[in-house]
Amino acid sequence: MKFDHVIRIINTLLVEKDPDSFNSSWILKHAPSCYWFISKNIRTEFGYIDWDSITVALDRKFQRRWTPRRKPNNRHSYEDYSEVKTVLNQYQDKLYVFLSPADKSDERIRDIITIPLVRLAQRGNMSAKREVMKLVHYSIDDWIERHNALTRWQGYREKIQHQLEGCVRRYRYTGSFLNYVFRTLLYAGRGLSSLYAYSLDEPVTFGSTRLKIENVVQDEETNEIYIYRRK
Repeated sequence: MKFDHVIRIINTLLVEKDPDSFNSSWILKHAPSCYWFISKNIRTEFGYIDWDSITVALDRKFQRRWTPRRKPNNRHSYEDYSEVKTVLNQYQDKLYVFLSPADKSDERIRDIITIPLVRLAQRGNMSAKREVMKLVHYSIDDWIERHNALTRWQGYREKIQHQLEGCVRRYRYTGSFLNYVFRTLLYAGRGLSSLYAYSLDEPVTFGSTRLKIENVVQDEETNEIYIYRRK
């Protein structure tokens, strides 16, 4: 049995049975040989079954129906930055994708980096949670500057933090985590006022050493004072 064969079997079963949702137990029940192949051969570098590699290969219509088994709510939090480094070391020269992805390939790499960190965070690794939130914040800052629909989030850093924490906690199916965050902010931001206030002593973007006050400029002709934003 090979990976492609397993995916064809699962896809065929999903078409035939058309479940509202499915998970690893569903696969074990309806395709035990596929389950045991996956359990033995498809694992992450941390030893967990890599269900993300399975679900992303399924027909898109079924990806959103993937509902992982509920994990215990009493999982202990832990710190292990070595797990974070295991993910990041493969892509140290690609971290620019969180600031300015050049194309679809860069966007895919961004998710390849992000999803393993999200899974580690869901398992309780606080180091992974902080790292993924830091990286995704760079993308969010860029979105706020470039997308009119998200500009109203300017100045709502604590609310953004809350929404991002929720995304990390809830994310379940293998799609684009960044797209999931974008849509979450788009929908959640509809109730925000487009008027905002902020301190000029705040950083220009998340993690930046430059302050907003350094971007205050004055028009020499009109004497109007405003915040300069890059195009």
